[in-house]
Amino acid sequence: MHRHFLRFVFIVFAVASIPSWGADPQQSASSTPDVKQEIEKLKQQIAALEERLKAQEEQAKAAPAAQPAPAAQAVPAPSEIAASLKELDDRVSATERNQALDRIHFSGDYRFEAHTISGSIPSHFDGMQLQNLVVRTMFATPILGRAPSSVSEINNAVSSHYADYLQFTNNLTFDRLKQGMASFPAAMQQQLFGMLMPSTFTPSYTANNDALFTNRLRFNFDARIADNISFAGRLSMYKVFGDSTGVQVFNGQPTSMNIDGTTATVPNSDQLRVERAYFSWNNIGNSKFYLSIGRRPSTGGPPMNYREDELRGGTPSGTLIDYQFDGITLGYKLSDNMIWRLCWGLGYESGFGNGDLLKMPQDRLKDTHFLGANFDLWNTETTLVQATYAHAFNVTDGFNGLTVLTVNPLTGDPVNAPVVMRYTPSANLGGIHLFGMNVTHRASAFDLYASGNLSATRPNGKTTPFGGLLSDPFETPVNHSGYMFLAGLRFNFSDEERTKLGFEFNHGSKYWFNFAQAQDDIIAPKTNTRGNVAEVYLTHRINDRFIFKGDFIKYLYDYSGSGWHLGAPQKLNSNPILAFPTYTGATMVSLGVTTRF
Repeated sequence: MHRHFLRFVFIVFAVASIPSWGADPQQSASSTPDVKQEIEKLKQQIAALEERLKAQEEQAKAAPAAQPAPAAQAVPAPSEIAASLKELDDRVSATERNQALDRIHFSGDYRFEAHTISGSIPSHFDGMQLQNLVVRTMFATPILGRAPSSVSEINNAVSSHYADYLQFTNNLTFDRLKQGMASFPAAMQQQLFGMLMPSTFTPSYTANNDALFTNRLRFNFDARIADNISFAGRLSMYKVFGDSTGVQVFNGQPTSMNIDGTTATVPNSDQLRVERAYFSWNNIGNSKFYLSIGRRPSTGGPPMNYREDELRGGTPSGTLIDYQFDGITLGYKLSDNMIWRLCWGLGYESGFGNGDLLKMPQDRLKDTHFLGANFDLWNTETTLVQATYAHAFNVTDGFNGLTVLTVNPLTGDPVNAPVVMRYTPSANLGGIHLFGMNVTHRASAFDLYASGNLSATRPNGKTTPFGGLLSDPFETPVNHSGYMFLAGLRFNFSDEERTKLGFEFNHGSKYWFNFAQAQDDIIAPKTNTRGNVAEVYLTHRINDRFIFKGDFIKYLYDYSGSGWHLGAPQKLNSNPILAFPTYTGATMVSLGVTTRF
């Protein structure tokens, strides 16, 4: 009877130890070797108990019925056996729990920063106000029966026929606006602008923020699915103290729109957002190919990781691509030091969420695709030589996003009750080429790094109220090329390299453009600057996972439109026409601490 009881307990325990239905057999087999060992030990103990029971039963048959069994040969009580089995069950369950947790690795960091910002806006002519006067002139001319003679006459005509003006602007399209402008002879346009521009002049002013505080929280997690399959993800929260709205007022800077490529790396709100989520399938069919699909690791690429005292955080060059996107990477490992990658991504999906069914087929936009190649020509612990090429197809006048507009970009009229608006692109404008080379090297106590980059726009002739590819709304776009270079060095002090002092300098030309809108710079991404930027930083590891950072960064802008592929760059020291204000110079001092866990 005791043997039957032991067999029953063992069967129940063994059945409870079988992996759940639907689990990956390979994963179960490879992830629970300790559980199998515990079960084998349990089998051996039960077998030994059965042998002892069998021997005792034989002795009991041979001995007189009145003679008690020796005390040393006493059979363990069922309660003792159950307690032993429960102890083993607890040990095995703990092992299973630990191994289940080991399949997912968690880490993260929290960063607090305090910034002091001082900036200057150059004297300029307000482009939105000027456009509003042009629209009003188009409305007033038929009423007056002649060209208006002053701004006051234009405004009086609008005021006295305001209901008609609202109807006029409600039916106004950008194509009609361009046709109206084209109807004015060149001499009349020059005369008109000479009359309108003085009233739109804005003198220079400062744009300072004495104290700006931010906190950023990031959760990293990864899992090994099989020997050659893995998953990685990152959730991020990044906010300014006192603001969790998630939507900014549009101020002309590319980071003042909440778009898919910047939500997790530009201060936004207290929401955790998916910055990265992708799987990687390595050594496909025992080859050197690998495939990765998902929200790409496309931020924090080299050499932008040095100033954060972090390892390489992204695949592409950080001076060309610092932008979140969804896509696919096919890679080939040529050797231990050389990897080639072909990348595809989607920047704008026209067929979902953009009212596509409300438009006739000829009025619908094309999707914006990214295609690129990344080549680690040589990658060791001390040296990286990297080349990156990217091409954006059918680029639109912006990407889907949320913002608060204070003026109507078509008419220039003020939006009297600013509301959150979903911005949707209105036209495909052409293509953009990007190419860059990075070299980083560790020499004794110094980290040396440099990056050289080229950009080229290939417009299709279209413009929108925001402009065309590097052209103003009423211009005919033409091809343009730009360049940017960055150089830096970092000195590692001898205190076990806990303290590091670095310097970086970068320069961008008039027509330079890159996809770096997600770069973590509060004022604006420094690598898309059309001008010069100098930065000095100091990092000190108070301990391995608690890091202090001090940073000083100086922007000197030569041209407007840094970070935008729309609009013609304007020289900032010559009273330009600016649709929205832009910095001519800015300085930021930052102090922060990061704890990594």
